[in-house]
Amino acid sequence: MSTQDIVQKLWNLCNVLRDDGITYHQYVTELTYILFLKMAKETGAESEIPQEYRWDSLTNKSGLELKKYYYTLLTELGEKSVGKVAQIYANASSSIEEPKNLEKIIKEIDRLDWYEAKEEGLGDLYEGLLEKNANEKKSGAGQYFTPRVLIDIMTKLVAPQLGERCFDPACGTFGFMIAANTFVNQNIDFYKLTDRQADFQRNKAFNGVELVHETHRLALMNAYLHNVNANIVLGDSLSQSAKGLNGFDVILTNPPFGNKKGGERPTRDDIDFQTSNKQLNFLQVIYRSLKADGKARCAVVLPDNVLFASGDGISVRRQLMDFCNLHTVLRLPTGIFYAQGVKTNVLFFTRGVTEKDNTKEVTFYDMRTNMDSFGKTRTLRHSDFDEFVLGYNDKTQRKGERWSSFTREQIENEYNDSLDLGLIRDESVKDYEDLADPVESGEEVVSNLEEAIDLINSVIKELKALENK
Repeated sequence: MSTQDIVQKLWNLCNVLRDDGITYHQYVTELTYILFLKMAKETGAESEIPQEYRWDSLTNKSGLELKKYYYTLLTELGEKSVGKVAQIYANASSSIEEPKNLEKIIKEIDRLDWYEAKEEGLGDLYEGLLEKNANEKKSGAGQYFTPRVLIDIMTKLVAPQLGERCFDPACGTFGFMIAANTFVNQNIDFYKLTDRQADFQRNKAFNGVELVHETHRLALMNAYLHNVNANIVLGDSLSQSAKGLNGFDVILTNPPFGNKKGGERPTRDDIDFQTSNKQLNFLQVIYRSLKADGKARCAVVLPDNVLFASGDGISVRRQLMDFCNLHTVLRLPTGIFYAQGVKTNVLFFTRGVTEKDNTKEVTFYDMRTNMDSFGKTRTLRHSDFDEFVLGYNDKTQRKGERWSSFTREQIENEYNDSLDLGLIRDESVKDYEDLADPVESGEEVVSNLEEAIDLINSVIKELKALENK
């Protein structure tokens, strides 16, 4: 049975829990608790789990006895185990009320043929579940799930190397760092590494911070199944406690969009421009977290408002271009993220040795204008980036109207340090200044036809009610 087949079967089991009122996101968390025990058995890694709480103990019980035992297991593993087991089960609780539902899930998981899945990689299986969850609109998980294709392209172009410390300050389910680990492993021979090099790659190379407890749990599980002993901190990269996370060689990230709730400011005292705009705060954290050696580099997904925001936005962009060589901006198409209307970009930059005048020229690639309409029926493909990747690696291949470059002097003198540049002007596209950024404006984005119809119908009903009055 292939990984894809198992993912679909596991996902279908969610239907069993609907009577318990469990959401898709809760289901993935519940599945994580149970799958961890099954996969530990399949991989011969049960030594960290107390004997009485291993997989076989679950399969030998049924009914109310099973439910009570399962609830106890979650508490005990969270409070009395150590290491990754303790982290994954920290404050764990179950939403499954019906014992028969719990029993069915355990039996179905036990019945699956895991041989081929182990051959393909259990980590890939788990990421398949995370992707299913992200693509299910009702789960709300897409807000932290970056499309796999985009992660792969960003990782390939930044190209993390053996011995480099990699970091994601808003790591979600740890997708960027998993991709970085895969990239490094494809380019090294572990048998030729010294003990010191091997220890670094396994235990120190990949780092992340995640604010949301449940997402942090999924990140730990993802890293565990990919055999990455990562340092994944449960916390806020914008808080003072995260200030010591710096000196990184590579940063790959997609920080959360929007403003901090209540307008509160970050508490880090190393951020020069205090603002309620989370992306501007994260951007400052990111370029300050890079090692100032002229080689440390970053690729970060950011919404359009970061490119043109006034006030502190101008100050942050100026400091970014002083501290770093902001060499490339990729204007991404819409429709590739959960919030369909959000317009995003990838900024590629390298931290300088000094903190002044590191950016001389910024090159833009427009992947937005006159592109396919992306969504569930037309998903992003690696081939969509072929022209960009070719030109990114070889300046002589930057041909066609999608490529454009602006000197630092032009950006400052002609555009008042706005980076909202590089889009093709096309008559078929509504004027760009009229396209209100959904993050900046705070407006709801109607992401599909059904929602639009519902909205129209509700307006019609309201109008009829007013007429009847």
